[in-house]
Amino acid sequence: QVQLVESGGGLVQPGGSLRLSCAASGIMFSIYPEGWYRQAPGKQRELVAALRLTGNTAYADSVKGRFTISRDNAKNTVYLQMNSLKPEDTAVYYCNILNPDSSPRLAWGQGTHVTVSS
Repeated sequence: QVQLVESGGGLVQPGGSLRLSCAASGIMFSIYPEGWYRQAPGKQRELVAALRLTGNTAYADSVKGRFTISRDNAKNTVYLQMNSLKPEDTAVYYCNILNPDSSPRLAWGQGTHVTVSS
C-alpha cells in the first residue's frame, strides 16, 4: 500500500526558513516526478513546486527564488526547502507524485502545517 508522510512544518517568523520532508512507502520516488502542493485556509490546493524525472524543477511564481524542491533517492524522500517565508505561505503542505499533466496521482497524505507569523 502506497503511503506518503509529510513532516517538518511548524510556526516560523516572517523571513525564516523551514525544510519539509515527504517520505514514501510502497513506491519509489526516483521513477516518478514529484510535487509539493499547499492549501491555504479558504483556498484551493495549488502546486507550488515540481521535480521532473529529468531533474528539471518548476515553481509557482509566488515561491520562485525562495523554495527549492529536491529528492534523496537513498532515503526515498522528497524535500521542500522554504526560505524567506511570508505570512501568505501559511498553509497545509502536501507532496504527491505527478501525472503528466501535473495533476496529483496518489491519495493525499495528512499534510504538514506551516504557519508564518510574528
